[in-house]
Amino acid sequence: MKKEDLRIVYMGTPDFAVESLRALVEGGYNVVGVITMPDKPIGRHGSVLQPSPVKQYALSQEIPVLQPEKLKDETFLAELKTLNADLQIVVAFRMLPEVVWNMPRLGTFNLHASLLPQYRGAAPINWAVINGDTETGVTTFFLTHEIDTGKIILQKRLPISDMDDVGKVHDSLMRIGAGLVTETVDLLLEGKTDAISQDEFYKDLSELRPAPKIFKETCRINWNQPVKKIYDFIRGLSPYPAAWTDFVSEDGNRSVLKIYQTEKHLVAHDLPVGSISTDKKSFIEIAVQDGFVRLLSIQLAGKKRMNVVDFLNGFKQIDAYTVE
Repeated sequence: MKKEDLRIVYMGTPDFAVESLRALVEGGYNVVGVITMPDKPIGRHGSVLQPSPVKQYALSQEIPVLQPEKLKDETFLAELKTLNADLQIVVAFRMLPEVVWNMPRLGTFNLHASLLPQYRGAAPINWAVINGDTETGVTTFFLTHEIDTGKIILQKRLPISDMDDVGKVHDSLMRIGAGLVTETVDLLLEGKTDAISQDEFYKDLSELRPAPKIFKETCRINWNQPVKKIYDFIRGLSPYPAAWTDFVSEDGNRSVLKIYQTEKHLVAHDLPVGSISTDKKSFIEIAVQDGFVRLLSIQLAGKKRMNVVDFLNGFKQIDAYTVE
C-alpha cells in the first residue's frame, strides 16, 4: 500500500502535536480525520471558545475534525467508524478506551516524549529535566490497556544540556518526534511491525522513573536541598508551569515569586537557608545547603516576568525579605 492510500486518523491537542500532524500532511500522507479536545472557554467570563492548536491546523488544511466530550459516546464512535481508518496516531491527547484504539486494522500508535519505559505518565519532559538527566528522547509504541506500556516500535534519543530548560527540550522533542512519526508510518507500510515489549528494557519496576501530572504544589521550591537539585528543579518547570516560592517580608507578608532562570554557585557559607544575598543592583542569591542559587529571571505576583537587574531597579527593599 502507498502512503497516499493509507487512511490515517490523527489524535492530538496542544502545540506539541501540531508538528507531527504537519509532517504527515506535508509529507503527503492521507490524514482523513483529526480528533481533538472540545474548544476551551477563555476570557473573563468564559464566553469565548478557543480551539486547540491541532484543530486550528487541521481546519487550515480542510481536514475533518471531531471533538468528542466522551470517547465512548455512541455518536462519536459511529462518526469515527465512518472515517474507515487503517491506522490511528496519538500525540499528546488523552487515554483511549479499547473500543477506540482497537478500531483500525493496523491498530493505534502513540508518540511519547521519553525513552520508554522510563517516564510513563503525563509530564515526561518536565521530570527528565527535574531529575537532572543528560539524555531523553521520543518513543512510538502501540497502544494497549495500561497507559504507556505498549510494545515499542521506534525510539530516537536527544541529549539534554545542563543549560537546557524544559521549553527548549520540549521544542527539540517536538521536532524529532514529528520525524519519528512519519518514520513509524513508513515501517508499518512496509509491514515491518516487529515491536518490542517494554519488559525487555528493565528487570524490576523499581528501575523506572515515573512522570506524574504536575500540579501547583508540585512546583513549590524546597530550598533545603543542594544547589544542583534546586537548579534542575527550576529549569525543569521553566517556562511553564514555573517553579515558585513564598517571598516573605520582615513583617510576615507573603507573595508568590516565580523563578524561571538561575545559575549555580557552589561555595561554603554560614547563612541560613532561604536568606537573600544581594548588592541591590545586579544580583540576588538565595542561600542553600552547599552554596547559592543566583536568580536571573523572575516574576513577582501581579507583575510581569523580568530579569533581576530590572527587578532591583524598582524593588530596593529586597534585603528585608527571605524565601520559604
